[in-house]
Amino acid sequence: MPRIIANETAADLPALNVDRRKLLSAGLGLAAMPALTSVWTPKAEAAAGPLGGAQPKFYRFKLGDFEITTISDSEAMIDGPYPLIGTNADEASVRKLMYDNLLPEQKYQPGFSPTVINTGKEIVLIDTGNGSTGFVPRPDGGWLAAQLGPAGFKPEDIDIVLLSHGHLDHVGGIIENGQPLFPNARYVIAAIEHDFWSPEGKFSGDMEKFAGIYRASTNPVAGKLSFIKPGDDVVSGIRAIEAYGHTPGHLAFMIESGGKSLLFWGDCAHHQVASLARPDWHCVFDVDQEQGAKTRRRIFDMAATDRLPVIGYHMPFPSLGYVETISPGSYRWLAHTYQLHL
Repeated sequence: MPRIIANETAADLPALNVDRRKLLSAGLGLAAMPALTSVWTPKAEAAAGPLGGAQPKFYRFKLGDFEITTISDSEAMIDGPYPLIGTNADEASVRKLMYDNLLPEQKYQPGFSPTVINTGKEIVLIDTGNGSTGFVPRPDGGWLAAQLGPAGFKPEDIDIVLLSHGHLDHVGGIIENGQPLFPNARYVIAAIEHDFWSPEGKFSGDMEKFAGIYRASTNPVAGKLSFIKPGDDVVSGIRAIEAYGHTPGHLAFMIESGGKSLLFWGDCAHHQVASLARPDWHCVFDVDQEQGAKTRRRIFDMAATDRLPVIGYHMPFPSLGYVETISPGSYRWLAHTYQLHL
């Protein structure tokens, strides 16, 4: 092959000598190939059966001296995002936003992503997934117990179970087969959050279902519960941040090690497009929908301004990405590629 330099023109390049007789003979040889293959044909093999779809079940990366692993608790496809998101909008607007972003208009696949942080001193699990009683129960969800081993952990390795809030898809994995799954762990949650969900006889209907699962999940570990508030350090390098609205004591967490920072925002977003492009759209799961909208705008603006990597519990697995400001009050989720592997 002649050496080609970007600045060379066609006139500068050496002429290519083409032997037409060789090309013709090569062409005749190619023309004869069907006859040869018709004489000698290898034995046909049966086509292999389909293997089925496959998605990763855990994802691990470094943040300074910390090692962080997100674990998939479900791959369920659910109806939505409307009316789960956009209860103060109209269905046509939500569906158009999905269409404009090349997404199905009436189905989506949220992540459910419990996160393990190995600080070198402690192993901290943030949220426990659906378990057997959560929003997406087994077999479609509740995978954390089974996926700990493939991800490299045993339940007895967990030193701290840190709960962003009390919803059933975050506390449902505390109990397994009637016993606490994490025998050596202490449990940490916002005091406001615990006080909201724990009283008997306070709620009815769906709220009582949520509260009942919270009590069933946390009462067996009540002696190991401790309570925090925004600004408190759970351990060195993990600090609670106020993110109220989704629930009264919902917390996000700033994770810092070796001069690097990452935001775990819990349930500040439930859909990677709808929640970020329109944080003003209400979420049906928010206890205080107006406060939830204000919190989304504040948290998204912080993540975008500070260029923080983010773990969003319900973002598409591995639930890791960044936030970009599109216009004032409107944002875009950018999935992580390789930034944290440098």
